[in-house]
Order: sequence, then C-alpha cells, then structure tokens
Amino acid sequence: MAETVGETLERLAAARGVSLSELSRLIGRNLAYLQQFVRRGTPRQLAERDRQMLAQFLGVEEALLGGLPREGTIAVPYLTVAASAGRGVAAAQERTIRHEAFAAPMLRDAGISPAEASLIDATGESMLPTIHPGDRLLVDRSDVKLAAAGIYVVRRSDDLLVKRLRREREWLLLLSDNPDYPPVRCAPEDAVVVGRVKLLLRQP
Repeated sequence: MAETVGETLERLAAARGVSLSELSRLIGRNLAYLQQFVRRGTPRQLAERDRQMLAQFLGVEEALLGGLPREGTIAVPYLTVAASAGRGVAAAQERTIRHEAFAAPMLRDAGISPAEASLIDATGESMLPTIHPGDRLLVDRSDVKLAAAGIYVVRRSDDLLVKRLRREREWLLLLSDNPDYPPVRCAPEDAVVVGRVKLLLRQP
C-alpha cells in the first residue's frame, strides 16, 4: 500500500538519522508537533512554510510532503489501490495518498495523458519477470484500446488485475508473463479495462 505523507516523512527522517522531535524543533514547532502529524493526522497537512523547510533539510521535492510539484512537472496522484500481478486482489476504495511530481517531457515521451495518469502499486508474481511485486505502475486511463504488446490494469468482478489482454473471437483473454499462471478467459462485459501501463518504476 502507498505511503501517507506522514509515513514518508518518518521514513525520510529515519534515513537522515534525525527524530521527529528534532525536525519539529527545526521548523520552530513544539517537540510533539510532527509526532502528532504522523501518528494522529493532526494537522491534516503540513503548512507551506513547514513543508518547505523540511523538504530543503531532507533534500527532497516538496511534492513528497504534500506540496505542489515545481514548474515543468506534472502532479500525478498516487492511489491506495494495488493491481495484482497474481490471482487477483480485492479492489479497495480508491483514494489519493499524495501526488508525485513527474517531468512533463517524460510523460509526453511515454505517450501519457497527464490528466488521466495515476500511480499504483503492483502485487503478486504472475507478470514476472516483467513486473515484480512492489513495482509501481504509471497508468494512462485514457488508453483502453488493446494494443498487441500492451499491459493493462483491468477490473474483473471485485478484483483489480494487471495483465496482457487479447481478444479471441467472443472472449477476452487475460494473459500472464509468468508461465506458471495460465490464461484466464472471460466475456468482455465481465472485465473493465481501467487503463494501459505506460511506465514501470522499480526501487533500486
């Protein structure tokens, strides 16, 4: 599941070797301020001044801490839902955890419609070696035409899946890259194509 801004802040602080209390002092707040933000969600979002100071100290973009992306970038929503590269994962209620900044030329070169882009996590092993568990998928919801080499996010019943799709007469085939997972055949009306995976992001 995607991190909240509070979880991101806690992870970045740990990587820098500072406590939330020390960061609270840095921005001129009481020592419990950021602890309450992370644990209780109070305040609901960081003030602009606090966010700027924290981002500068931690060496990250403000967008990671809930801010707007800098000029020349596109804010892409990072959603709570995950698409399963496996046997299916229940589709949770979709909501935006935060926005992440992507360079506008990067999205343009990948053929992604900025207004229809979203970022989700992948789970499961059915798309190995192409997609690994924990990879993040940049999905273009405007692209639902089935291309021969395309990988898509598809909603089937209560499951959200990431698969290659192919039409076979009156059927829609959901294909995995991992040979241990056989194709799934379903009626086209039983599957909703959410969008095409245009970029795959993998942590080093």
